[in-house]
Amino acid sequence: MRISRRNLIKTGLAAGTAFSIPSLLRAQTATDARTVRWVPAGDLRVFDPISTTAGITADHGLAIYDTLFALDSKFVPQPQMVGKWGGSDDKKTYTFELRDGLGWHDGTPVTAADCVASIRRWGQVAPGGQLIMARAKDISKKDDKTFTIALKEPLGLLIDILADVTAPLLFIMREKDANRPATEQVTSNIGSGPFKFNHELARPGASFTYDRNDEYVHRKEPTDGHAGGKIVKVDRVVWENIADEQTAFAALQAGEVDYLGLPPVDFYSLIESDPNLVLESTGGDDNIMRMNCLQKPFDNVKARRAMLHLIDQEAFMRAAGPVPKYTDVVTSIFGKDTLYSNDENTGWYKKRGDPEKAKQLFQEAGYAGEKVVVLQPTNRPLFDRAAQLLAGELRKIGVTVELAPSDWGGVVTRRANKGPVESGGWSIFITNESDYSLSNPLGTPFLTASGDKAWYGWPKNDEYEALRAKWADIETLEERKALARNMQRIWWDFVGDVRLGYSVSTIARRKTLTGLIVKPLLDPMWNMQKA
Repeated sequence: MRISRRNLIKTGLAAGTAFSIPSLLRAQTATDARTVRWVPAGDLRVFDPISTTAGITADHGLAIYDTLFALDSKFVPQPQMVGKWGGSDDKKTYTFELRDGLGWHDGTPVTAADCVASIRRWGQVAPGGQLIMARAKDISKKDDKTFTIALKEPLGLLIDILADVTAPLLFIMREKDANRPATEQVTSNIGSGPFKFNHELARPGASFTYDRNDEYVHRKEPTDGHAGGKIVKVDRVVWENIADEQTAFAALQAGEVDYLGLPPVDFYSLIESDPNLVLESTGGDDNIMRMNCLQKPFDNVKARRAMLHLIDQEAFMRAAGPVPKYTDVVTSIFGKDTLYSNDENTGWYKKRGDPEKAKQLFQEAGYAGEKVVVLQPTNRPLFDRAAQLLAGELRKIGVTVELAPSDWGGVVTRRANKGPVESGGWSIFITNESDYSLSNPLGTPFLTASGDKAWYGWPKNDEYEALRAKWADIETLEERKALARNMQRIWWDFVGDVRLGYSVSTIARRKTLTGLIVKPLLDPMWNMQKA
């Protein structure tokens, strides 16, 4: 039986009261304290963490793969797979030696050749990786455990780029997998990380199972963020796909699952009043509308500028949920509260928006009634409601709109289509990016404007890209802040995307599940334990 959100809120359930749960889910109740049942924010459909920026795929990658470096809780890079490393005096050659005990889930050892191939593949798609490849004179193995990166010119941010947690992360894959072009997905799910993907128990659309890798040799340092020892304290994690948010929350209340990613804001008060549950912040996100700049009507900059004026951020964040303390306005492309957030060229922002200005700009763009397809992820409540509100606002100013409902996995798949809507393409989708990631234009793909090589939406502006390329070579904070202002001035002229507002991201968990790592970003499965 489906319980509507309206009826749910009306009932004002007392703390500890559970909803009715389908019998199938009850049959899956974990009585074993060594098994964690995990409901992430979306359905895992893309398994290759290099081929997508989807956070859900990055979480999958954290479980089964490993990284050369990792960020600690203070966002400082620390060696992970690397045992020793060093750079030449001229800062052009870096040598890395792998630590002992690294092995693939198929029983073969991790080698330097695997690392070289993985860096090259990642360098095809990640903004920071592309910078490394552009400056690389050579990336090659020295012996089975050692490889070098030789640069044509110094790159002081090299280690920061290798350690960045902005998807796509640099996960190390087997050489034979990493030799695939980045445009071809790797589906073997064989890594060297602390969990093994259980192929026999894979149930696409329903659940995936991850088993502790008993052969994994963790670092000896204490766990600190993503750095230090990746110590697995459970035997198994079952990744449940429960698309209906009421059912997922009911399962959490009943103790049939242990973790719920991105619970709807409507449920916050119920979570906070339940003595068995914990609501935990995982950071702040900018909610972002991406437009397909390759197809009508958003191939015209005036149509994109129209969207800047149409958006009422306060209204969009109210639609996200009834708790104002978890939302805010954001007008900087570098996030709400980072070192580089600024107010350059933000005169377009107006409280409650300016629909008449938006209508005028659509007319000036020559809009002739072309269908605008808005992707609507029905299992991501914030994005779902925002898509519906956006469709309504566009219709008010005379734009023909069609909502395309699917789960989040469907959006992740469809957004890669560059074609027109008649060929399965799209016009708009809504997503988010962390404030942390938006502070680094060399890491986040959201701040690229290189056309076909840019992130989904594919905006293009050569002047902006020339400025972004300077980021790696600027030495002082003040100079970088000045560069950020210039970049933002140009961005809001060509409108690479549109911001819908800022929101705090959360997870909900049973109090019996402890030790979760929520910073820096993403949700690794190691270190947690279940009472």
